[in-house]
Amino acid sequence: MDRRDFLATSAAITAAAATSGVASAATGASAAAVAAQPATGSSGGGGAGSQPRFKLKYAPHDGQFGALGGKDVLDQLRFIADQGFGGFEDNGMMGRSPEQQEAIGSTLARLGLTMGVFVCNMETAWGPHFVRGNKDDREKFLSQCRAAVDVAKRCGAKWMTCVPGTLEARLEMGYQTANVIDQLRFACEIFEPHGLIMVLEPLNPWRDHPNMYLSKIPQAFEVCRAVNSPSCKILFDIYHQQIAEGNLIPNIDLAWSEIAYFQCGDNPGRREPGTGEINYRNVFRHIHAKGFQGVVGMEHGKSKGGEDGERALIAAYRAADDF
Repeated sequence: MDRRDFLATSAAITAAAATSGVASAATGASAAAVAAQPATGSSGGGGAGSQPRFKLKYAPHDGQFGALGGKDVLDQLRFIADQGFGGFEDNGMMGRSPEQQEAIGSTLARLGLTMGVFVCNMETAWGPHFVRGNKDDREKFLSQCRAAVDVAKRCGAKWMTCVPGTLEARLEMGYQTANVIDQLRFACEIFEPHGLIMVLEPLNPWRDHPNMYLSKIPQAFEVCRAVNSPSCKILFDIYHQQIAEGNLIPNIDLAWSEIAYFQCGDNPGRREPGTGEINYRNVFRHIHAKGFQGVVGMEHGKSKGGEDGERALIAAYRAADDF
């Protein structure tokens, strides 16, 4: 989850629909349907788009369909509903005005889309604000959690990404873990009465985020079990975990009871399924067969810019969802 640059796209890599093994498996009918789509969304509501819904609730983010859907976020929501997507996520939702948060929430409800994650602790995600056990750090984080409750109500969100900060070089890992658990327990006292879930996201240390406290799924599983709350679960970002530890499907099975949310992106490159080494059709088939009904956030860039790149993105998901 590189909050600062994951939206960047690269025109130097060819589109998944043209070159990748997964995307090339898309049916001719799917490719033709994608190519024929209008440049703007046209769904009037009720979630009945012009294309069939995907088997899983893949969730684009703001700007991912800016060429075909339009620059306005509400127009993009109408477009993604037309294309059969089931959700939407917005890391920066807390930075939007209350009026815009409410407009997004009401539009999602009208279109039958599910609101995915937003980041609840941008200000405490990138420093040792969890591991030190510092009272001021804790209160700063809990203040963000209280504000996130109001944001979630406005936009209709259930899940919020929580990144438990960086490591402290001068403190034993056991103490850092205990401090993280304590802080998360306090946050759960805020979220539980509202039925909200903060999802902890392990971030890979090798490519994107060195020195973060949380990097692997077994560690997140241990923390969630220790916190012991329905409001503290795992965000399994398939891109990050392919880099950090691999062994994707076995780790999904082992951590299943604590996983509440998925995000995706292929590796290398962090672009749409089919542009890298991950067999997304198999991974998606697996979590669908296990009965997952939540959101799969499309937290990645595109292999090609403009309308062609966005059509290739849709085709890549049609191919990966063809199981």
